[in-house]
Order: sequence, then C-alpha cells, then structure tokens
Amino acid sequence: MKAYVDHDLCIGCGLCPSVCPEVFEMRDDGLSHVIVDTVPEGVEDTAKEAEEGCPVDAIKVE
Repeated sequence: MKAYVDHDLCIGCGLCPSVCPEVFEMRDDGLSHVIVDTVPEGVEDTAKEAEEGCPVDAIKVE
C-alpha cells in the first residue's frame, strides 16, 4: 500500500500527520509529505483515515 499527497491540492491543514504520523509529516513548505515508501503494516487503517479526513482530497492511499 502506498500513500500520495497532491501538493497542488494540499492546504497544509495538518490533519494527516496528526492522524498518521508514521506516514505523513508537515515540512517547511507548509505542506504534508509522505515519509515512507510503503505504508507500514499495522497503520493502513490510520493512513486511510487520514485520506478520508483530508478536507481537499489531496491524499490517496492505495
């Protein structure tokens, strides 16, 4: 399973790293970034929760 952030859509609200810090982090550019190549086993559900909670649908987890 992989996670992606569309930086053209991301508004930097910070929800995704607060929900799933194992996969997402905020950087100095004010946007969320994926910090792993593959979503770690055991956090797939929280990564999907971050995707579903994104207010601008900038996150895809597949």
